[in-house]
This record gives sequence, structure tokens and C-alpha cells, in this order.
Amino acid sequence: MYIFVTIFTVLGVLFLFNWLMGYRKGNITIDFDERYFNQKDYRAAIQKKLESQGRNVYYQGNNLFNIDGHTYLLIERNVSMGGIPLQRTILRREE
Repeated sequence: MYIFVTIFTVLGVLFLFNWLMGYRKGNITIDFDERYFNQKDYRAAIQKKLESQGRNVYYQGNNLFNIDGHTYLLIERNVSMGGIPLQRTILRREE
């Protein structure tokens, strides 16, 4: 019984971590080496990165991007990876 509870707990933690980090179908995830504190510079870096991938990008305002004709919501996560802070950008597709 203890083994089943442990396995269930580990799988639950992994699922929660993946969900928080934006690993879902339809999401766009970007990791930057540089940290952006100014939101205007941050949005410009996101737009530049996506345009370099060949996407059509337009910032609509209020953390919403239009990417290839679909609306995406900007979600920023700050994660410590090996003691080094990582700024993760998750663009979640809106219905």
C-alpha cells in the first residue's frame, strides 16, 4: 500500500510541475538567457524571438499577443534551475 501511495504522489507532483511550467498542447514556451525587468523590453524580446521563428506576431495589449491569427495570453514564470533563476515565458492559447 505504501508503494502505491508513493508512486501516486510522485506522479502527481510531476504532473503539477509540468502543468505549472506550461507543457501543454497549444502553448508556446520560451526561455530567455537574459532577464527582463522592464515589461516593454520583455514583450519586444518575445516578439523578436517569435518573428525569428517565422511567425506573424502582434502585441494587442493587456498581455495578449496575436500569433499567426490566434490569441495568446502571456504568462511569466520565474524558476530556479540549479540555483540559477530562469525566466520562462508561457504563451497560452485563448479559446
